[in-house]
Amino acid sequence: MDVSRSKEGSLGLNYPMLSKNNYTTWSLKMKVNIEAQGVWEAIESDGNKSQVEVRTDKMALEIIYQSIPEEIVLSVVEKKSPQEASEAIKTMCVGADRVKKAKVQTLRAELESLTMKETEQIDDLCIRLCGIVTNIRVLGETMEESYVVKKLLRAVLAKYLQIASMIEQFGNLEEMTVEETLGRLKAHEERIRGPTEISGSQLLLTEEEWMKREA
Repeated sequence: MDVSRSKEGSLGLNYPMLSKNNYTTWSLKMKVNIEAQGVWEAIESDGNKSQVEVRTDKMALEIIYQSIPEEIVLSVVEKKSPQEASEAIKTMCVGADRVKKAKVQTLRAELESLTMKETEQIDDLCIRLCGIVTNIRVLGETMEESYVVKKLLRAVLAKYLQIASMIEQFGNLEEMTVEETLGRLKAHEERIRGPTEISGSQLLLTEEEWMKREA
């Protein structure tokens, strides 16, 4: 959300603009922006106006209208609440149920086949992995953190297999986060970049050290 100053000196807010290909990132940014304005409750309202004031509805609708192109405004102008407008936009961008399921299947197949490229670093792999996972979750599908962690460990190049095996053997994958796994892989990546070869005993934590970290 950018802040600009008008000719009169007052501050105005510039929200991210929805396009044909950015619904996932747009919806995530818009949630933060609407929450920052204190009117996200209007989006999650069950329609009971005793819980959400009319002014709050209008503010939320104003924010939505500022962030969508004119052709979409014309499609949602009949919607009476920000919740209805938000759902209509999601339906237009994500598609009907059948289309959504097809998209999820395509994304899951892409996730399963994801492997690290020879020219990539661990950060690059993680960005691609998390991008697919985020798109799946935005479509309403559950994607457990432990599944993503295991996929990350399976997708690395051969030079990372030793540390990946150690993480799988001594780490608690059901509780480990993607960020924690990424950190351990990056630490290994930094070591193998060193000017001299490091022995396996220096490169990897011992079983006892792993157990202490997980305690």
